[in-house]
Amino acid sequence: MFRKKMLWGSLIALVLLTGTSGVTLAEMPAHSSEQTSQFRRIEQPLSLKVGVAIGGLALMGLELWWFLLYKNPES
Repeated sequence: MFRKKMLWGSLIALVLLTGTSGVTLAEMPAHSSEQTSQFRRIEQPLSLKVGVAIGGLALMGLELWWFLLYKNPES
């Protein structure tokens, strides 16, 4: 029971501190001069793309090792 109250209190405090709700976070102001239905492509260097991909794969591998393959030596 205590955890449920603590969770709801934390969520309410977060909403009050940010001054927003989930509905207003999803809304974006529409500008009449630009199209909002299209995305703008941002070119990134190949080294950055490769670095992010390798970092992501390394983190996924670490997570798999930690939860599936790690053997606690004390047990």
